[in-house]
Amino acid sequence: MNRGILHTLKTKKELIPLAGILSFAAVGAFSFCVYSLFCKSDVIIHKIGGSEPWQNIDPAKPQKLVTINQQWQPIEELEEVKKLTK
Repeated sequence: MNRGILHTLKTKKELIPLAGILSFAAVGAFSFCVYSLFCKSDVIIHKIGGSEPWQNIDPAKPQKLVTINQQWQPIEELEEVKKLTK
């Protein structure tokens, strides 16, 4: 009939590594989603507020998980255009 997952793992010991790997992958995917939701500045939960939230992103702060040799320098013409449009 309807056996539980734990009963199946007790009777078929060869499924324990598979269940462990799948559990680890699920926990990792969920934790990365939570990390992205709260720590990434380009993820938006509520659309209410600023109409252009990507303007508030600090370009000097890397947005990727791993950044190698990234150097940011502002473009003078672009900064002048931003000041004029605000």
